[in-house]
Order: sequence, then C-alpha cells, then structure tokens
Amino acid sequence: MEPIGEVSDAESLNPIALGFMCGLEIHQQLDTGKLHSRMPSKLFDFKIDEIPEDWKRTERKLRASRGEGGKIDVAARFEQRRNRSFVYVQPPNASLVELDDAPPVKHDENAVDVVLTMSAMMHAKPVTSLQTMRKTVVDGSNTSGFQRTTLVATNGTIDTELGAVGIDVVCLEEDSARKLSTESTSDGEKVIYTLDRLGIPLVEVATAPDIVSPIHAKETAIILGTLLRDTRRVRRGLGSIRQDLNVSISCGDRVEIKGCQDLDWIPKIIRLEMARQIHMYRLSNMLRSEANLPALPPNRLDDNIPVENRVKTATKSRLPLNIRNVSGLFSNCESSMIQTSLTNGAVVKAIILPGFAGKIGVKELDSQGTQLPRLGREFASAAKLAGVAGIFHSDELPAYGITESDVSSIINELSLSPSDAFVLCAAPEWQANLALESVINRARMAYLRIIQEVRNVVIRKGQPEDGTTTAMRPLPGGARMYPETDVPILNITHERWQKIEQNIPLTQNQRYDRISNIGISENQMEAIVKAELDDILLAGFIGELHNSIPALPSKAWASALLENTESISHEPLAVAIHLRESDSLTREGILPLSKLAIKSNIPSSDLVSWMSDRIANLGFAPADTRAVEAAVDEAIEEMRDMVKERGFGALGPLMGVVMKKLGGSADGKLVNSILRAKIEELN
Repeated sequence: MEPIGEVSDAESLNPIALGFMCGLEIHQQLDTGKLHSRMPSKLFDFKIDEIPEDWKRTERKLRASRGEGGKIDVAARFEQRRNRSFVYVQPPNASLVELDDAPPVKHDENAVDVVLTMSAMMHAKPVTSLQTMRKTVVDGSNTSGFQRTTLVATNGTIDTELGAVGIDVVCLEEDSARKLSTESTSDGEKVIYTLDRLGIPLVEVATAPDIVSPIHAKETAIILGTLLRDTRRVRRGLGSIRQDLNVSISCGDRVEIKGCQDLDWIPKIIRLEMARQIHMYRLSNMLRSEANLPALPPNRLDDNIPVENRVKTATKSRLPLNIRNVSGLFSNCESSMIQTSLTNGAVVKAIILPGFAGKIGVKELDSQGTQLPRLGREFASAAKLAGVAGIFHSDELPAYGITESDVSSIINELSLSPSDAFVLCAAPEWQANLALESVINRARMAYLRIIQEVRNVVIRKGQPEDGTTTAMRPLPGGARMYPETDVPILNITHERWQKIEQNIPLTQNQRYDRISNIGISENQMEAIVKAELDDILLAGFIGELHNSIPALPSKAWASALLENTESISHEPLAVAIHLRESDSLTREGILPLSKLAIKSNIPSSDLVSWMSDRIANLGFAPADTRAVEAAVDEAIEEMRDMVKERGFGALGPLMGVVMKKLGGSADGKLVNSILRAKIEELN
C-alpha cells in the first residue's frame, strides 16, 4: 500500500501502518580510568581561548585505510575528500597513547568488569574472548584514524511496558576527542580537538529493532539509562550519555540519527524522520513519473535491483556533473556574501538540475513551528559537508541580495527551460566543485529510495532547534572494521562471569525499599537515591560508617548528606553530626570543623578526639541553657512592644536577634522552645 499520512502533520502518522522499525544505540561513559592508556578520565572544562599556553599542540591530516576485506569504507572515503586538517591539544591526562605516538596497553580491568556487569543485568551472553577491533573514523575525532571497540556480549533483553526489547550487542569502546573549534582556510577546514575525553571507556548498547512506536523508543531509552546508572559505575553530567536512533518505515530505509541528548525530544525526532521519508518517497515517484521511469514500490522489500540499476543509470545521464563558472555574472551583485567571497579570491559556480524547478522547495513551517521536509535542506547539508557556508537554489531566488535581474542572467547563461532549476555556490574553486558535486549526487538520489545514512539533530543553544535533522555522512559499512593487533585478546573465564552474576547491583526500586522504613521523608528518599547516597546513608544509620561513633539519627544524617554541597568526605561529616547530636557542637560548626579535619589530614581513628578538642577554641561549643535564657530575656525586653502586638508572630524576628547575640553557638530548637515559653508567659 502507498504510505498513508500527511507530511505536514507528523503527530498523526501511524507507525504500524507505515511499517515502522526502530532500534536504539546507547553510549555511556564509564567512571573508570581510560581504556587503553592508564590515564585518568578527567575532563578539563576549557574553551579554545582558555587553553593553557604550555599544552602541546600537534597538527595532522588523516587518510582512510583499507578494512579487513581490502576495501575502503564509503564513509571514510568521503571524509578524506573534505581536505581537512586537525590540531590536537594535549592536556595533562593525554599520554603518547592518546596522541598515537605509543601503542595501547591492555583493557582497563575495572571497565571490563563494569560492562560485564551491565551485560549480566541485561541477560546478555558474554563472548569468551574479547578481541579489540579498529573501527575506521577519519573525521579527526581519533588521532589514529580509528576507534578501538571490543564486543563483550550479545543476545540480551530488557523488559518494557510494551514488551521485551532485544539487546543485540554490548560493546566496550573508547570515547572520541572533544571538538573545540573549526576554522575555515582557503585550503580547507582546520578542526581543533582536545584529547582529554579521548580514550574514556564507553559502553555501547545496541537494541534489536523491537521498538514499536516513538513513545516506546523514549521508554526504552529511559529504562536502559536507568539500568546503566544502577551499576553506580558510570559518569554523570552533560554529554556523559548519548542516544542514537535507527529509524525506518517501509517506503524509506534505515537512517541513524545522532545527537538525541534530551529524551523528551525522541518521539518528535522520530515522527519528523517518518514524515521526511514519506516526503522523499513521494518526491521520488513524482520525478520518476515526469522522466517516464518505473515507479518506486511502496515497500523497499519489493525493490527490483535490475530496475533500480537502470534508474540509476538514467538519472546519471539526466543529471550530468557539469559545473559552470558564472563568477562574471556577479561582478555587480548586491549580495554581500557573494561580493565578500569574490573579493577573497573565491568563485561562483553553478550546476543545472533539469526537471527540478519547484521541487527543491522553500522554508515552510507546520502548526508546531517545525520546518517541513524539503529537498533544499538535503542539498544544503550535502554541500556543507564540503565545508562551504551554504548554497543558493533557484526555488528560493530572488533573495539574499540576488535580484530578479541576476536570476534572469543565470537562466540565459545556462540556457534553462522553465522546468529546470539551478544551484549556486560561492567558495574557493576546489571547495565549490566538491560542494556542487555533492549536490548533484544528492539530486540523483532523489530519484531513488532514500539512502542509508547518518543524520544529526539540528542543535541551537544546546537544544534541538525543532527536531529536524541534516545529513552527516553515508552509513558506514562492514569495511570500516579490522582487528587491533596491538591489544592482546582478553579471555573471560567462567569463574569471572560467575562472580559478576553473583554481584548484580541493586535496582532503584530495591534501593527505595531498603530505606523506606528508616524514618526519612519521601522527598529525602528520592533525593538520596538520585544522588547515589543511599549506601552511605544506611552505613551511618546502622553505625557501620565509623568505629568510634554510634548509629546516627536518619533524618539528621540524611539532611547532612543532602546539604553537603562541598562534597566533604563522609567520615568527618558523620563525626561532626554525631558531635552535633550529642550537643557538643553547634550546627554552624559542622562544615567548618569537617573541612579543617580533612585539610589537617587527621587519621580516621583520631577524628572524634581531635574534633572534640577544637570545638571550644573555634567558638563552636553550644551555649548553655542559662546563657540562652539570658539572651532571650534581653531580646524580648528590646522588642517588648512587637511581642505584645504580634504574639507568636514575633517569633521569627526574635530568633534572629537571639542567635546573633549568642554568636550562632546555641541550639536552634532550644532557642525556639525557650522563646515560645517566654512569649506565652508574657501574653
């Protein structure tokens, strides 16, 4: 059946009727050392203009190597043609391994154990021998031109409300370098990376295409993310976890979408991709009909390979690569961008797209403010991969300073018919040629079923702009993988796997259950578990945190843990809470005394005596009852009129005055109790 649904109303599209298929790839950083260099996994939050001058910089160009089968991967071949150079900044946690000037060492054992644990939690089956592979990556994010990745387990499953979702593979791999900036030069782009993130261990979990709807994709991502965090061995924070979506419908094909950081956006991103695939399918058949070519079947499984090969040949003939230099037509053009480009030595080049007039499209929005799919965006994203700022096409002109007169000149120069379209690019000659070649290739693809490719969510200010995507590169094939001979094979013994299975971490629900009856509030429970503090909470509550102090009151200890924004070590903090609950220390003295103990490097066994000896000298000893009563009497006398007029309404102001008089050395509960008694007596 022909695909049913309005492209302008993505929310109404029926996944089942459209033959929807979807799988997820989750990439989560592990909280261990780097995978193959024994360096710490520390990130330096520096922008490009904040990098210390003494950090070494290395400039390189990368080229694609042949895979195990002797072929160069299509994605790697394209990246190499972009003519980019790369500058690598070497921070203190980047060794010669990260710089690819020394061979890698064996796997970090902690990272292996964490991924084995995750595999067991997903009921996956471990492989007996871990063989590291090299995965070709030539976008510069790996100094070596490849990423090291190791298959750890296969054939797992997780449960969701809409049924089980299979886990195809669980891999352990290196994270990539972090991009700092991109500079345009006449010879191509120069991309600057920092190597602090390169080599941090990642677990990659790829699901089977068992996801049945866009909402189910979001649920699955949440369940997987929660499961990985349950190990308590993953990194937290922005960028530590990434979700990729593999999406297709019957009339389209598999597309991998990267950049889905915000889980709430996943359903919309998927629905918009469904709408894009429908639009491209319908456009393809419109073009085929006008060219008297066989129609594209509504289901890719029905594609006839010989027929499609003939269509490819016909479209290549219909859209030849004939790039024309039209710079002379723009000597008096009003477009500031074109004039600037020409002044800087660039050229303006053009290609003809026969039969494409009115089919490239202009920017239109749906009712949700999302850009509708159009071929022009596909052309622009293809051209931008060559490093150009953008292109101009005839469907959107005159505009951008290009006048009606300019358009007429181009039509005359290129001898265009009313059904023909044209595309312009202003850039250095080699770059304009590559960009327009990419556009021609994309135009030829418009006659075919959409290609399998990697796309990226359009981001503005750290968030998806509207849920739409742009093309990044062709979907990599098997040619990008080949064995890593520098890392020895790691055998997983039966005993090691048994030990992993016997030490499965608690789930979030189990963690809630075990602290549900110790006397803290629901809000505190939620905050404690979310902050991964429940183990410490229980250790303090049952008296196992420190040998010299008894069990701590649950509410006081929970509050101290949640208020510990300065990340003070738990033992000194627990001792301070014990002294506070014993009326030996004021509340105001808890954090300063704990920090002083840490700074003084006091042994654990001496904490109680050392802290007790210093309370009085530091002014953190609680005031006695007589001193509190005297301060209360003095404050009430000073504010007698307010107390008579407002009664207990004067309690707040009085508390502040009394605590100030006592220098913060009184117990707030005691002050409150005495104040209430005195106010009641006065009235």
